[in-house]
Amino acid sequence: MSFPRPLRRSASLSPARSLRLVVLGQGAVGKTALTVRFITRRFIGDYDPTLEMIYRHVAVIDGDSVHLEILDTAGQEEDSLQLEEKIKWGEGFAVVYSVTDRCSFDEVLRLCFLVRHLHGGARRAGEHPPLVLVANKKDLQGDRMVATAEGESLAKALELPFLEISARDSFEEAAGVFVALCRELRRQGRLSPGSCKRRAAPSKLVEKIPRMPASPAAPPAGRSLSFNSFRDYVPE
Repeated sequence: MSFPRPLRRSASLSPARSLRLVVLGQGAVGKTALTVRFITRRFIGDYDPTLEMIYRHVAVIDGDSVHLEILDTAGQEEDSLQLEEKIKWGEGFAVVYSVTDRCSFDEVLRLCFLVRHLHGGARRAGEHPPLVLVANKKDLQGDRMVATAEGESLAKALELPFLEISARDSFEEAAGVFVALCRELRRQGRLSPGSCKRRAAPSKLVEKIPRMPASPAAPPAGRSLSFNSFRDYVPE
């Protein structure tokens, strides 16, 4: 399996431009592990699956500074309107499933449909929002329930890039997910400075999710990251 090459140098990658990426998928598929692996280069296996966080990170891709805001969703059963708000907030999307969990694979189609439905009106005809399908935990071959060919077939049917990765074993594979989204955003012209002026106002719901400052220090070895629950920030 080949992974996206680093972004080539481009004047359109403005340091002042924050790209909003959303990581979607059922609980326990490794969304937080994937995101934290990309940001800190470390793998941490244990997280509270009910927590959500927006990570701010400055990635240097082939000499260019790209400012990212990455929304790591909880993946639990939630109000559909809340999920829609989070999808509307984003500009690029990684839909993640675990190769050890058939139910998480079955959820992919619904999430991809929601992303395209909610963003379809703002795109040119025939152009979809940047979206990549990610199969995680390929290192757990003994527990595999979803074959690589099944993921490739679904991605082909949906016309999506497909990456089968191990967030535990490879920083490069984890980084490839976010590089792929940045490349597609650039291809669609979403990185131009002028597009920042047209961006819609942030959702009040999503703004309640706690934020991690840009380029956070790596957590101490052997400890997991812990954040307040997204529900703690939503009025009753």
